[in-house]
Amino acid sequence: MQAELAPYAVTPANSRGRRHPEDPPAYRSEFQRDRDRIIHSAAFRRLVYKTQVFVNHEGDLYRTRLTHSLEVAQIARTVARTMRLNEDLVEAISLAHDLGHTPFGHSGQDALNACMREFGGFEHNLQSLRVVDQIEENHAEFQGLNLPFETREGILKHCSVANARRLGDLGQRFLQRQQSGLEAQLANVADEIAYNNHDVDDGLRSGLIKLGELAELPIVSEQRRVAQNRYPGVSGRREIHEVVRNMIGAFVTDLINGGPSLASAPPMKRRRRR
Repeated sequence: MQAELAPYAVTPANSRGRRHPEDPPAYRSEFQRDRDRIIHSAAFRRLVYKTQVFVNHEGDLYRTRLTHSLEVAQIARTVARTMRLNEDLVEAISLAHDLGHTPFGHSGQDALNACMREFGGFEHNLQSLRVVDQIEENHAEFQGLNLPFETREGILKHCSVANARRLGDLGQRFLQRQQSGLEAQLANVADEIAYNNHDVDDGLRSGLIKLGELAELPIVSEQRRVAQNRYPGVSGRREIHEVVRNMIGAFVTDLINGGPSLASAPPMKRRRRR
């Protein structure tokens, strides 16, 4: 069981609720129900075929959107529990945040955006919201998954002003330049921690980059030194795993404690926002 939540955490009592009222779940929390609905959705299963960086035929050890979403959820849950935020809500947001992403990574998104330009373009975050609000057909009582406001807000990480005006209450924070809830912000940061480190891992596995080349970056060289001091002579995949794991640990620790790694980021070149 998670420890008592902090006063600033989202709870079922202070949630803004679902668009279609439902009876409370009997054996799980409201946000555990969200997580379960997301996991059982067709859109979640389709993530296994969506590219993270490398496509499926290049190898079955590279990450997909599905494995990436699971890794984001793991990081986000660790931090949420420590900060006494709502761990179930953070997990639900993390698992659903890429449901609307295109196949073929950002190339697919750019192609679809070009095709849809005369209709306002394509935003994958807005598409993720559309998936859970409209496209999924798992329930007779309503269209979509009927997720609460806070889960939907976390899924919609970014949104253009034009689209925000069409979203009613959910779009108001974009128009008023306000931040989303802490659980949504945490899922967003966990996403960046996951892909910044795991994309490096996949790049090293592919041979496109070498660990020695990355060692020019301070956080990589520091964590490589830690790995070598702890395990003298370690090399190959075992060294890479140690370095990547240590980097994730450093970012998570600094996120919790307000330490220097995040404050001095980006130690690696940041990719455009997902």
